[in-house]
Amino acid sequence: MTDTNSPTPSASAMPDAQPGAITRFLHATEIDTRLLGMVGALLLIWVGFHLYPAISSVMRGGAFDLGLGNFLTPRNLWNLSVQTSYIGIMATGMVLVIIIRCIDLSVGSIIGVTGMIMGLLQAEYLPPLLGLGHPAIWIITAIVGLVVGVMIGAFHGWLIAYRGIPSFIVTLGGLLIWRGMAFLSASGRTIAPMDEKFALLGGGPYGTVGAVGSWIVGGLACLGLIYLLISGRSQRRKHDFPQRPVWAEVFLGAVGCGVILCAVLLVNAYPWAKGIVAQYAERTGQTLPEGTFISHGFAIPVLLLIGVGIAMTILMTRTRFGRYVFAIGGNPEAAVLAGINTRWVTLKVVSLMGALAGLAAIIVSARQNSATNAMGELDELYVIAAAVIGGTSLAGGSGTVYGAILGALVILSLQSGMVLIGFGDGSYQKIVVGTALVLAVYLDILYRKKVK
Repeated sequence: MTDTNSPTPSASAMPDAQPGAITRFLHATEIDTRLLGMVGALLLIWVGFHLYPAISSVMRGGAFDLGLGNFLTPRNLWNLSVQTSYIGIMATGMVLVIIIRCIDLSVGSIIGVTGMIMGLLQAEYLPPLLGLGHPAIWIITAIVGLVVGVMIGAFHGWLIAYRGIPSFIVTLGGLLIWRGMAFLSASGRTIAPMDEKFALLGGGPYGTVGAVGSWIVGGLACLGLIYLLISGRSQRRKHDFPQRPVWAEVFLGAVGCGVILCAVLLVNAYPWAKGIVAQYAERTGQTLPEGTFISHGFAIPVLLLIGVGIAMTILMTRTRFGRYVFAIGGNPEAAVLAGINTRWVTLKVVSLMGALAGLAAIIVSARQNSATNAMGELDELYVIAAAVIGGTSLAGGSGTVYGAILGALVILSLQSGMVLIGFGDGSYQKIVVGTALVLAVYLDILYRKKVK
């Protein structure tokens, strides 16, 4: 007699069930689905802002004209990359801070006080000692900026790790203290201008590597990507790990190199303004024909972001320190029982965050060619939002560097797009970024429930 109440076998339990083509593709290439989702959301934001003027024209009774859009242009995307650089740099450090179940609310104020110290060095202290325009001024200033950031971060880390004060309280106090110190350091004055060579670190027409330099950077990046794929395959074979199919390796290499070369073409398509070209010709004593095309190429802040991103990825995925960070975030008690000096690791993580805030201060003050006590105001919120939008869990234990950089790009894209479509009021931008942050956390919660 047949039992009519017996459950019907599910599709996944049936031997003949086969995963779909997309599932097999993702499994073979090992592409992070969350990364794909973020890239898709970013492209949707870009296309939406670019099409908005044309759609508005249709709604007003006009014609649909793609030429009205100005978001997906070399100029805007180049500027967007520069704007993203310093937020992205700090977001890579915030990932580690959040992974170990801490938070840093002081990074914006660290930018302010560090920027003021560097401004005073260049404008008032070093020129009388070394001479105006001395080549060592910008080097000393940059080193001092990094050292000050590390010292502030180490002090915060000591209070958190060895004095047992919650990171929220320590860095909230730091937010107020260092912002006040930034004001008192020069009595609220604006310090300007910066050293000419130091100002190059902020980008601008002269703070770039040009067309040839960009092709060199792109070529080296492609070679590095190919090396990583070959090396990774060799390491898998050495340790008897499952190999990706050859077609998947080729696909990843082709897509990666294609993205790199498209980025090179994009930055090289943005030319200097006519006035800058004339100024350059006058400074160098050259006679340039009318309409001379000189490409910006990659800006120095963007190259710094790429370098920091690579270094932080290696630190998190290829070193013992990175394994300790994830172990502490996953289970602090188990990490202690395993012999990990959690307090020392915490101190180093917060110190590293301070160093990255110091590097961000260098970029911001160089880009503005001045130092003000308001530099970095509210940037701590954007940095935290970038890390969280990029997939870093506030519960600790998980996060990626590339996700944080993409999160920074999403936030700055929203801000830039709103300015271009006529919503330049900061109030609207805050509303949109806040909404994106809450939505990102909610989606992260749904994703984790699904994984469990």
